[in-house]
Amino acid sequence: MLVSLDTATSLIQEGKTLHIAADDSLLAKLPAGKWIGGTTPYFIAESGGILTKDKLFINEIDFAEETRVAVYGKYNIFQIVEECYDNGLTMLILPFGSAVAAKYAKGAPDVEELLMHPTVGWVSGLDLNTGGEAKVYDGTTGKSYTDKAVIMYIKLPKNKTAMINIVNIFGDDKTDPTIAFPENALDVSQCRVNGQEVNFAEYIQKKHIDTQMPLVADYNGVYINTSIKAVENGRVGLYAPVFKGIEYRFATHVANYAEEFKNKIGAAGAGTPVFSCNCILNYLYGHLEGKKTPPYVGPVTFGEVAYQLLNQTLVYCEII
Repeated sequence: MLVSLDTATSLIQEGKTLHIAADDSLLAKLPAGKWIGGTTPYFIAESGGILTKDKLFINEIDFAEETRVAVYGKYNIFQIVEECYDNGLTMLILPFGSAVAAKYAKGAPDVEELLMHPTVGWVSGLDLNTGGEAKVYDGTTGKSYTDKAVIMYIKLPKNKTAMINIVNIFGDDKTDPTIAFPENALDVSQCRVNGQEVNFAEYIQKKHIDTQMPLVADYNGVYINTSIKAVENGRVGLYAPVFKGIEYRFATHVANYAEEFKNKIGAAGAGTPVFSCNCILNYLYGHLEGKKTPPYVGPVTFGEVAYQLLNQTLVYCEII
């Protein structure tokens, strides 16, 4: 829910356990307490998509038996699989553009233990119009970081479990060319298209590919997106890494984002998510300002985490 600074402060002072997303100007004014936070001025609220620096989005973690907060850098980020609760939920926030976010993005798919521990979260961001720094906050100390991840470990009751899902409006055409890459990377030059080595940037430009459509890979029927950040100087920058040994295709064109989300959300059949987030690229390309995606409300993010880092995806978590 979107709330005022006074309401957020009161909830913290009451001892509530919270996940908070807001502009840095508001997060910096919050008192210490049982909360973690990340920066973004974009949200999907009950009333629809909105850019605001006057409100904070709060999820109350009222389903936890106990919680613990930790802060990790790029060298120890995967300690999350060692320090989480046996029956729990790990919630993490990573700052956009940071080394720890890059480390997590590249390494998470190779950490098999992650799949044994429900892990959800997002990449904090900034106002694209005015700039700034993406930050995360450890609310227990009030400290902010631009180069570390903040984690909340949540212990669940024995009769409860966390279920993490995604809503992805993109798919592919199996007759389109396959694209493969020689290594795990966030910035690429060469690739193989149907087995033929080409410069990826030149291929995109020559084929007039709409880079608002992500690369997609079919993981046993679940599509994972990799979004294009920039195409310049013979290289392609990506918001999430491509992986060696995976075949990609460009997603088929989506004519109406809002309508596709409506259809996919209906098919997902979520009950009452305790957390959800939606990608900034969906917000921008889909013109989601003012548009609703019930029952999913939450921060608009610069990357989503459902075990691994995702792009152009809606991620949500239910406690069942």
